[in-house]
Amino acid sequence: MNNTDNVATIAGLGDVFKSIVSYALGFAGIVLLVLLLVGGFRFITSGGDPKAVEGAKKTLTSAIIGLVVILVSYLIAVVSYCFRFS
Repeated sequence: MNNTDNVATIAGLGDVFKSIVSYALGFAGIVLLVLLLVGGFRFITSGGDPKAVEGAKKTLTSAIIGLVVILVSYLIAVVSYCFRFS
């Protein structure tokens, strides 16, 4: 009854951090895609209304800032992995 062949193990805190970062970046990418689609849709359907156009521009700007944050986060994760900062 002491079969421990299929027990999940964690090699270290670095592995946990890597998994969390991986899932978080994937989720952030999905949110980014949705925001870009929503902003684009709002821009196309604004019908020339200045307030609607401004709202769409704010959504797109926020999405692009989010993209920069995601890319910088990914870069930090890759650099820390390359130099084994864990």
